[in-house]
Amino acid sequence: MIRFLLNLLWLIFGSGIVLGIGYGIAALICFALVVTIPFGVASLRLAAYSLWPFGRTLVDKPDAGLPSGVANVVWLLVAGWWLALAHVVAGVAQCVTIVGIPFGVANFKLVPAALWPLGRQVVETP
Repeated sequence: MIRFLLNLLWLIFGSGIVLGIGYGIAALICFALVVTIPFGVASLRLAAYSLWPFGRTLVDKPDAGLPSGVANVVWLLVAGWWLALAHVVAGVAQCVTIVGIPFGVANFKLVPAALWPLGRQVVETP
């Protein structure tokens, strides 16, 4: 019940909708540029994760190989670093108040996902 309440508050007040829309727009752009479709899939994964982050986490896919690593380096140079920086800035701003600390922690949890999204999957935490 607590996870549901935190996710609902995150969605409304904690920038969940804004992040989801942003990652969704990035995915549409990646799909339009055909060559970047794997980045679009990763962006959709991040959109879903950023909409409902509490009770879920990212884990490495065991079958992800060298192409995922190379694509992650490209992602890091093109988009990952500024997305991660945005999550850090938002997390620090939200941690200023006691009520915003869980939302700031959720933003910090999204930093590794923004930096290195390919070759990972979102799973439910027990």
